[in-house]
Amino acid sequence: MIHSPRFKVVLDSCVLYPAPVRDILLSLAAERLFKPKWTAIIQNEGLSNLMKNRKDLSRASLELTIRSMNKAFPDANVKNFEELISGLKLPDQNDRHILACAIRCKADLIVPFNLKDFPKKYLGNYDIEVQNPDQLICNLIDLNEAIAFSAFTKMVKRLNKPTMTTSQVVNSLRKCGLIKSGKLFEKKAESINNF
Repeated sequence: MIHSPRFKVVLDSCVLYPAPVRDILLSLAAERLFKPKWTAIIQNEGLSNLMKNRKDLSRASLELTIRSMNKAFPDANVKNFEELISGLKLPDQNDRHILACAIRCKADLIVPFNLKDFPKKYLGNYDIEVQNPDQLICNLIDLNEAIAFSAFTKMVKRLNKPTMTTSQVVNSLRKCGLIKSGKLFEKKAESINNF
């Protein structure tokens, strides 16, 4: 797998929401470890699911999050992929827009939580891989531990509603399924007495 600032990664809505996973992924992207990609459909799926499942969140705050993502990564929002959807096959036909996005932007990787949604036999024709977010983050840490940990540290410092310790952030990542990468961040923090 290629790892460079030009390495393009389509982030599925299930990894953009919850916030801890989105925050660490976009923090790593901000350090140029990869180029994030998504579509308005992906972002709106996340918004709709959060509105159903989290009555404590307002639509306005979620729309602000989407605008902030698009402002921070102005080339992330992929357009003109819709005509590819009907010709694609996946186990869940509702996921075809994600593959269409990946094809259109020439992505190297799709990152969902459920890898079964994107079997290799369907992605192989397009030279696109699939990894869950924990795998991706571990690979990015392996690629450049110093930059990855710097991204993590900056993210921890940005959190102010509420303010969180490094330990609390690691625990929130683990609760979201980032077990291996959470452990790597924890070990690095302990090694520099920042935990």
